[in-house]
Amino acid sequence: MVTIAELQTELFGKEIPAFEKIKAYSAVVNASERNRIATSQKAEDQSSNPLGAGIALWLCGRLTEAEELLKKAKDCAQKFLSLGCLYRQQGLFDKSLEQFELAGKHRAESLTVTMEKIETLRQAGLYERAEKEFKSCSNFENVSAEYHYQMARLQEALGQYEIAAKHYRTAIELDPSHARAMFHLAYLHDLRGDEAMAIDLYEEATQIFPAYTAVLLNLAVLYEDRNEYAYALQCVHAVLKAHPNHPRASLFLKDVESSRTMVYDEEREKRKDRQNKILETPISDFELSVRSRNCLKKMNINTLGDLLRTTEAELLAYKNFGETSLLEIKKILDSKTLRLGMATEQKAAAITPTAEPEEQDGVNPELSTKPVEDLELSVRARRALGKLNVKTFYDLVIKTEAELLGCKNFGVTSLNEIKEKLTNFGLTLRKLD
Repeated sequence: MVTIAELQTELFGKEIPAFEKIKAYSAVVNASERNRIATSQKAEDQSSNPLGAGIALWLCGRLTEAEELLKKAKDCAQKFLSLGCLYRQQGLFDKSLEQFELAGKHRAESLTVTMEKIETLRQAGLYERAEKEFKSCSNFENVSAEYHYQMARLQEALGQYEIAAKHYRTAIELDPSHARAMFHLAYLHDLRGDEAMAIDLYEEATQIFPAYTAVLLNLAVLYEDRNEYAYALQCVHAVLKAHPNHPRASLFLKDVESSRTMVYDEEREKRKDRQNKILETPISDFELSVRSRNCLKKMNINTLGDLLRTTEAELLAYKNFGETSLLEIKKILDSKTLRLGMATEQKAAAITPTAEPEEQDGVNPELSTKPVEDLELSVRARRALGKLNVKTFYDLVIKTEAELLGCKNFGVTSLNEIKEKLTNFGLTLRKLD
């Protein structure tokens, strides 16, 4: 693998390297914060070389400055290909495609141009147009790893996972160092629950230098699930060594370290399950007067657990609800060593309302039934929600932070990720007032 010094020599030399090399350099530049800083500084010193400096800043993620420099550069295939990728990163797909067309007119390799167009069309959701582009380069099917990688990404976007996996494998056979194909094949197995195969592939991907940060973090999650904390910590420390300020890795490190000392109390979990069953008991199972039953129904209090989230003052404030009904309800709760308002004091265990989602304040009916997959969470967070049987947005927003953190191996990293994703939909986790 090329060093950062060799990269700079080529990138800022008289002859700009081929675009395939430039894209390969991206992994080197972003392999560590030190490399990225060094490349940025070198680019700033190369104002007389707008093409090399512009490409370097693009690789470092400084897109606005990179665009300004590349526009000033002399027209060539590398300039337009770089601009095309830059605009794609910004979501400007039409402008991206225009640049790739210009690259073709400036003698860029046809396969390179076609592959970049296909990736752009896929990211834009224009799958039919992407499929048509593949027909123009079918003669590369037996020789190009990138052809099969892009085909796999398209098939995965179309939901054809078996076909996608087949193309990822072909890409790896043609080019064993194709890190992106290795990562996505591992991730595909990871999502489908084939942990053993996912670990094998992630481990193989770590041997391709420089190892992807995502590979190391996903592998750490799988190691932690197997209680192989030493291996998980090795992966996280490898990330932090290259990226000392990586926020997710820093939080994940704390989660793994806390997991090492976490003890699973089976008896406590059984008691918790029994308590949950009691709290889910329907109000209709108790012998209440017609007046009390009707008032509770109108207040949307359907279970014993719902009562624990309601105070005496809230009951008495309701029209036609008097002291007689209050005493009647308190007697029932006393028989179970429970009382009104327990949940608001955060002394109740898991309390799960049973009312329909559309009846809950603060939850949009259209959002409530959306699957949690739409949040696009990390593997770690999805596994935790699976253990909690959280399948929809509604299932999630009725959970409290404490309930999520109570799940084995669920830490602050996953909690913050979920809260951030929910915020994008205008939602929050339930709070005990």
